[in-house]
Amino acid sequence: MAVAVIIPAFNEERTVGRVIRAARNSPGISQIIVVNDGSTDRTAAIAEKAGAKVIDLSANMGKGAAVATGVEAATAEIILLLDADLVGLRPSHIHALLQPLLQDEADMTVGVFTDGRKVTDLSQRLTPFLSGQRAVKREILEAITDLKSSGFGMEVSLSRFAKQENLRVFYIPLRRISQIMKEEKRGLVRGFAARMKMYWEIVLLLLGVKLPPQ
Repeated sequence: MAVAVIIPAFNEERTVGRVIRAARNSPGISQIIVVNDGSTDRTAAIAEKAGAKVIDLSANMGKGAAVATGVEAATAEIILLLDADLVGLRPSHIHALLQPLLQDEADMTVGVFTDGRKVTDLSQRLTPFLSGQRAVKREILEAITDLKSSGFGMEVSLSRFAKQENLRVFYIPLRRISQIMKEEKRGLVRGFAARMKMYWEIVLLLLGVKLPPQ
């Protein structure tokens, strides 16, 4: 089965190129799509240079809308979702996420960091259902009606749908991988504000509140 990688990205010029290169070095990947979610830095230029197809959104629409845009552009049966701010991503991680789907043992896999940075390891250990590293059948993403409006609650929507539909979900340990925290990317004040926005959208989705258009 064909595999498309979708990478939603907002101001990730520092790391997006490395994520793309790891995907390019992984066998069986037919498409790499970066959805540039209104970035004001060089994210789009670096992603294109690294070999990805770039879709530019004129304004920041949120993670759910970016992923939905990528799904519409992809043609593969399996979608691999990767965050653009990953550190230490290797083809072996991608292989581990994809194999259960390629062997039809799972409908979705969720990557959980381990043996990396303590702060990101702990976060994923406590809330693995929030991980953005997932391989999932395309038909599942297309069936989630609130995907585009889910914002940072996109992973919540995916996990909730999987539970409702009794999908086969595997949690895959991803060793020695982490990601750059929002406070490190944007500074303490702006990063904290972005984190609170993310948590608020997640809480609303958990409570079943439909988010307004981004």
